[in-house]
Amino acid sequence: MTTSASVPTGSESAMMAGDTVTHRLVAANARYAEAFTDPGMDARPVLHVAVVACMDARLDLHAALGLELGDCHTIRNAGGVVTDDVIRSLTISQRKLGTRSVVLIHHTGCGLESLTEDFRNELEAEVGQRPAWAVESFRDVDQDVRQSMQRVRTSPFVPHTDDVRGFVFDVQTGLLREVDPAS
Repeated sequence: MTTSASVPTGSESAMMAGDTVTHRLVAANARYAEAFTDPGMDARPVLHVAVVACMDARLDLHAALGLELGDCHTIRNAGGVVTDDVIRSLTISQRKLGTRSVVLIHHTGCGLESLTEDFRNELEAEVGQRPAWAVESFRDVDQDVRQSMQRVRTSPFVPHTDDVRGFVFDVQTGLLREVDPAS
């Protein structure tokens, strides 16, 4: 499989040895900007929805959910878990930018399933400082989706919690499977 970052085009193939993928991304942005026109949107999502998902590169959320530019707020992190920073983003999304629905998406084969909180100990031993953040690793993806739904629903900062739903994206089929919050 070839990804867009690995396909040399035009000025990319002429790059000097030692250039980084960041050079390629900046060059791609220059080409993008040549044809760019302001879509005239504001920051309020048209569908009034925020999607919280894993940062995994295999998840093309807009394609998988049939979304267009401007439809949603997208909040991504390792595992798609609801952390304090996700609550911060959801709070701003709802209270200042009009979203009302929250869609949580974890996925099969997540890297957080193979980590433990010992990762923090390893980092501390390596760099001499313990991270303030939790790894948020998990063994049961469905249970972690339930925990994430519960964190959103019980946050005093997120006002609209009547439409919070959680899913697991299957990276082999592309299908979403809804997780029952009560199971």
